[in-house]
Formats: sequence, structure tokens, C-alpha cells
Amino acid sequence: MKADLVIRAATPADFDAIWPIFHQVVAAGDTYAYAPDTPRAEAERLWMSLPLKTFVAELAGQVVGTYYLKANQVGLGDHVANAGYMVAQAARGNGVASAMCVHSLDTARALGFTAMQFNFVVGTNQGAIRLWERHGFQIVGRLPDAYRHAQLGKVPALVMYRFL
Repeated sequence: MKADLVIRAATPADFDAIWPIFHQVVAAGDTYAYAPDTPRAEAERLWMSLPLKTFVAELAGQVVGTYYLKANQVGLGDHVANAGYMVAQAARGNGVASAMCVHSLDTARALGFTAMQFNFVVGTNQGAIRLWERHGFQIVGRLPDAYRHAQLGKVPALVMYRFL
């Protein structure tokens, strides 16, 4: 991981840099349940408006990753956090997702969350599964044929969980 990676709260102006990352990740149809043709306005609502907080990861002043943090449920389930992460293709394999995961766990803890849950980790996304397991997440559920993978057809999705 490069020492000069900066993770900071996203501003509305940052969506211009987030959009190409979001679009590239979602259009691939292999990691997120969002429609591959999600329009920009809907992507902005999903990534910037609905979450409690959204962050960007910058390397040399360029946005190379982003994540959101929110309560996984409302009311009596709002003590468990949920997060989603995206990294630009060119920045993958450099520890950006790992750094954002650590940042999100620290931020969630500081906000009073007591656990974090990932609701829908695509079962074929082995890189993400290994990363989340390295950061203390456990697979607590398997949803058969829950994700329509663009190349592989129906594949399982996993529920992953860890206490903070």
C-alpha cells in the first residue's frame, strides 16, 4: 500500500471522479447487484445520498477508490453497519480496498456501531472474500443462485459478518 493514500469524506463534487469507478465496476456485472446500465443520477443517489457517509481514497490527488457506510437496518438493527467498496481497475492490487476496509471499521466503531455485515458478497469474487476474511469477517450465510453473474449465470452470494 502506498503511504500517500488519503481517505477522506466525499463531497458532492467528488462524484465526478466516483462515477467512472462506479460505472466500470457495475457494468462488468460480476460483483455488484446494481443493474449494469445504472444511470449516473441513480448511481449518485445510491452512493452519495442514501448512505450515512461516503468516502474517497486518493493517491497523488486522484480518486482511486470509494466506499459508503450506513446502518445495515433501521430501528432495532441499526447498531450493525454495512459498507460497499469500489476501486478503480488501474489501482487494484495495491492495498486500496484493504485500507478502505480498515478505515470503514474504525469509522463504524467511532460512530457507535458494534458490528459490520456485508449482505451480498458474490460467491465468485474470491479476492473480496479473502480480503474480508483477512479483516476478521466470517461467512455466516450462503444464498444459492442469488446473483445473476454476467458470464457465469446464477452463482451464490454470501453474507459476511464481524463484530467491531
